[in-house]
Amino acid sequence: MVAIKTIYVCTSCGETSHKWLGKCPSCNGWNTFEEDAVDKKTYDQIEANAKEVINLDLRKNVNNDRIITGVGEFDRVLGGGIVPDSFVLLSGDPGIGKSTLALQIAGKVAEQGKQVLYVSGEESVGQIGSRAERLGIKSKTFSMISETNLDVVMATLEKQKSEFVVVDSAQVLSSQHSSGSAGNIAQTRNVAENLMRFAKTRQTPVILIGHVNKAGDLAGPKVLEHLVDTVLYLEGDKYAQFRILHVNKNRFGSTNEIGVFEMSNEGMTEVTNPSKAFLEGRKKDAVGSVITCTIEGTRPFLVEVQALTTRANFNYPRRNASGFDLNRLQLLIAVLNKHAGVKLDDQDAYVNVTGGFRLQEPATDLAIATAIASSKRGKSIPADTVIFGEIGLAGELRPVAKVEKRLEEAYRLGFKQVIMPKMKKKISAKIDLIEIEDIGEILKFV
Repeated sequence: MVAIKTIYVCTSCGETSHKWLGKCPSCNGWNTFEEDAVDKKTYDQIEANAKEVINLDLRKNVNNDRIITGVGEFDRVLGGGIVPDSFVLLSGDPGIGKSTLALQIAGKVAEQGKQVLYVSGEESVGQIGSRAERLGIKSKTFSMISETNLDVVMATLEKQKSEFVVVDSAQVLSSQHSSGSAGNIAQTRNVAENLMRFAKTRQTPVILIGHVNKAGDLAGPKVLEHLVDTVLYLEGDKYAQFRILHVNKNRFGSTNEIGVFEMSNEGMTEVTNPSKAFLEGRKKDAVGSVITCTIEGTRPFLVEVQALTTRANFNYPRRNASGFDLNRLQLLIAVLNKHAGVKLDDQDAYVNVTGGFRLQEPATDLAIATAIASSKRGKSIPADTVIFGEIGLAGELRPVAKVEKRLEEAYRLGFKQVIMPKMKKKISAKIDLIEIEDIGEILKFV
């Protein structure tokens, strides 16, 4: 009989302890420890299950060819397709479109003649079938079950010999061989471990859908992220049309690529020209509106940044940002006050990035600062101008990477001039370049 050992696991960082702790010593989180149970295996048991090692030279027969799912934006994020034995975790807010995207991917793979199994613990077979018909999925190799018992699911996977599996979701499956109810640490980890073992031993890719908590982090133990090969986040306002697919972890490719989708009646539609889509409906010559170019992975994106300043009604002015880091906004406002003469001590400042896009790289600093100055002074920026550059604390502008790609994207969409930091080497472009060295120089344009 296998002995059971009780431990406590932090749901935020995965730290373990032999006793319950009110505060986690690793992540400083309060009330994050939950009880878990593990097997006390002896070294003899571990040695008895030892596996024969494989020499690197004998690994030539392993199939590493990626499966092209047919959903271009999804394949791009993964690095060119899904690896045969990979274990992918797809997460996002409720109602954002995780199940719809996973169902479309499964349908595209089934169209290639591969045996696909879609496991849902949240919807009935009738509901899945109705959505599949709406999305135009009619492949004969597409199978589905509705089940919350993990043991039944694993037995079905072994029997069906599927070539592609989607499981929806990690938090609703449970096993009678694990303690607690569905969604707790032990059950969620058990689900991930069993599916990972299946993916690796059967050389079958598995997409596991996961929930997020109120803070926007992945629900369940942190070990869940460590077990999988790839962690994908589907983000965006569920009331807006665009969805952004980010990759936070990828053992088989870059973590910088993003995919852009549009939610429509036909499901998740790929956006092949995101820059044009993000700029649709833009009001030209609007005060506080600036176009900037950001790089995500290998792709340049043109997005509109909007700023609004109004007189503060209280002694402490408000700062609010949507799609931009609030701490970075505070820093840029301080630089404008100190080095550009744009006094904002008595002004509320609001910044919005249109289209649900989130700006993360410092190259968008100059555009944010220019939009704020434009709103404060009531002067609009020319509609055919793109602005980008990083701002230092001394008000200096610093060069950014991949300038050529940014300029090509701006020219392709018909913009006439670009305001950017001064570069050390001369850049030849089909578009007019205005190079500046200090934040104060941008005020000439507003």
